[in-house]
Amino acid sequence: MKRLKLIGLVLLVVLVGIQFIPSRTNLDKAVSLSDFIATNGVPENIGHILRTSCYNCHSNNTEYPWYSRVQPVGWFLQNHINKGKAELNFSEFGSYSVRKQKSKLSSMVSQVEKDEMPLSSYTFIHHEARLSQESKKVLINYLNTLKDSL
Repeated sequence: MKRLKLIGLVLLVVLVGIQFIPSRTNLDKAVSLSDFIATNGVPENIGHILRTSCYNCHSNNTEYPWYSRVQPVGWFLQNHINKGKAELNFSEFGSYSVRKQKSKLSSMVSQVEKDEMPLSSYTFIHHEARLSQESKKVLINYLNTLKDSL
């Protein structure tokens, strides 16, 4: 029993201690000139869908929930955001080559059609990020039109 209490105490000290090791943040308050919405003159309804369902993980402007300050949750979220931005960063979309932009747009359409994006693990907590059938249709039509115009 003493050993179990010692292990519990050590775990508690470690959990409290890691709270003082911050995670990096992805907060760039300025909207870059190469931002997807700014560069493409995106209509407001499409911009709203993108900001609500995509931008938290795929831009330089993440709005962090309160629980992101609790470690190791904050580290997990930051790692997830870094991976998302490495795959697609809306804040830098305008700086991509036309070929890469078309490829990313095709990939976006495919993933939205297959319900792969936004991730179910994200929409489980962020209900507002779920895409209705109508939102999906509007977004897919816009992305296909944009891709064809490039």
